[in-house]
Amino acid sequence: MTSKTYEGACHCGRVRFRVTADLDSVTICNCSVCTKKGILHLIVAPEQFELISGRDDLATYTFNTGVAKHTFCKVCGIHPFYVPRSDPDKIDVNARCLDGIDLGALKPKFFDGQHWEQAMSGTVPWR
Repeated sequence: MTSKTYEGACHCGRVRFRVTADLDSVTICNCSVCTKKGILHLIVAPEQFELISGRDDLATYTFNTGVAKHTFCKVCGIHPFYVPRSDPDKIDVNARCLDGIDLGALKPKFFDGQHWEQAMSGTVPWR
């Protein structure tokens, strides 16, 4: 698959964004926060992401190391994107928030976030 531009939003539509990415790079993580959010990760460089609307409707949640900035809509609570701990200089878009994509066609790679340090060092492989 090649890069394509998508638009997406939170549930209520106040937070809207545009992203250019390849959906073949989607991953799923089993860490505690990703499991509870149900996020499908699509990590992109900042220049591939544009917040179209809703900046004032965003809130941020941090925990543990404080590196990840988990943004969510203050109105509907959906997490359309955030700054990931694994790549704090990038944007992690929740592929579930993209308009008009077939989630069943995605084949996400697995990241073992329950063993984050080992996975990032390469001692626990990505699948």
